[in-house]
Amino acid sequence: MFRRQATDAETQAHPYLDRREAVSSVLRRLELDINMRLDGLLQGDYRGLVPGHGSEPGETRRYSPGDDVRRIDWNVSARMRETYIRQTIADRELETAVAIDLTPSLDFGTADSEKRDLAAAATAAIGLLTLRVGNRFGAELIRPDGVESVPAKQGRAHVMHIVEQVLTAPRADSATTTLSDGIARLHGPHRRHGMRAVISDFIDDSDWRSRLKVVSLHNQVVAVEIVDPREMELPNVGTLAVVDPETGQRREIHTQRRKVRERYAEAALAQRADIAQTFRDSRTNHLQLSTDRDWLLDVVRFVATQKGPT
Repeated sequence: MFRRQATDAETQAHPYLDRREAVSSVLRRLELDINMRLDGLLQGDYRGLVPGHGSEPGETRRYSPGDDVRRIDWNVSARMRETYIRQTIADRELETAVAIDLTPSLDFGTADSEKRDLAAAATAAIGLLTLRVGNRFGAELIRPDGVESVPAKQGRAHVMHIVEQVLTAPRADSATTTLSDGIARLHGPHRRHGMRAVISDFIDDSDWRSRLKVVSLHNQVVAVEIVDPREMELPNVGTLAVVDPETGQRREIHTQRRKVRERYAEAALAQRADIAQTFRDSRTNHLQLSTDRDWLLDVVRFVATQKGPT
């Protein structure tokens, strides 16, 4: 777990001080993990989580499956009789903005951490990695009762302040705010081109898919999907009472029935496949973090993949 679990005596004696101490400890650990462990694992010139858009033309290379077809250099391709893409040199001082889901479905976790802990880790990773090239960093905090905008600024302290807000955001039993509301804000207050990221479990019935496509037309977008293994399959524990964290609706599931568990697993797999297809359709880079995996290694693999062939 990211959070230090306080004893009952500590919480009763100094609830505020204990909470602040725990959050400060998490922030220090996250910063050390990103600045030390990622530096040791990532090799070469990494400008951030993904190669940023640029206005200055760079070198060309052969087209690889998955490359953005909008970057095809038709003149070079015609001369070489083979498809080539034109790489661009990343602009400096671009703006990185992140929509962070803080609705009740993120307050869940059955493995090494809660999903909200991974949301904080992803926020820190995106912020600290992109700040290395002088970018400004801002956020849209999707709280249960509304979206709070954090203006883009430079500096490590600003990034860690946003991470702290993610960790300490009040919890709620239901939400009136949707993921679509937060994604829409990435195309509103944040006018400067750059990278956009959405951190969520994407379990949301709103029209977030069309919003994501609009944002991806003008920016490079990363979708950080946060999952928990219990969302993919049910354990055989008899009659299980479950609650929808977004609506508060309760339901009993008879997990001892094999067909019930199989149908649940099939539906969960189909849901995740549909979400992944949405990312592909909108040309959104997809990073999945799970509460039962090492998120640092997942970030490293993602960055290495996005760097592309040399």
